[in-house]
Amino acid sequence: MGKLFDEIDTKMASWIEAQPLWFVATAPLAETGHVNVSPRGHDTLSVLGPRRVAWVDYTGSGVETIAHLRENGRICLMFASYGHRPRIVRLHGTGSVLLPGDPGFHEVVDLHPDNPSTRAVISVDVTRISDSCGWGVPVMDVTEERDLLRRRAETKGPEWMDGYRRERNAVSIDGLPGL
Repeated sequence: MGKLFDEIDTKMASWIEAQPLWFVATAPLAETGHVNVSPRGHDTLSVLGPRRVAWVDYTGSGVETIAHLRENGRICLMFASYGHRPRIVRLHGTGSVLLPGDPGFHEVVDLHPDNPSTRAVISVDVTRISDSCGWGVPVMDVTEERDLLRRRAETKGPEWMDGYRRERNAVSIDGLPGL
């Protein structure tokens, strides 16, 4: 059985920030809307306080997380250990979207390597922290980070990236406003 925590302490913060792969889940309010679960990686996530985390959000194929957060704010992040010591940590909370120029955007972006795919920062006020055993998670080795997002953004250039975001990130798959 899992355990509930009052806050993210320094030991848990270090563990969370060390995970090379984690997941974010959001959903629209509509019953017919699509639940979205997205994998995340790279050096993008920071624990900013005992009940606050944020990450640099890169331009990808969709804009579901941003659209769902703008509609209702509900979010859950899940971190799992793929090393020999099993563990799963879930952070439930309320998320917000910070765009370039918004207060707090550079607070997070400046903590991480520059990436031309950066489109937003997602900030989460954590309301529930829990862990569970993770005994069913396989032991795996990370061999390297993928650099495809960076390379594509560098090759295409800022103008192309802006156009892509306007065209492909304007609305979610459920028709909710995105960027």
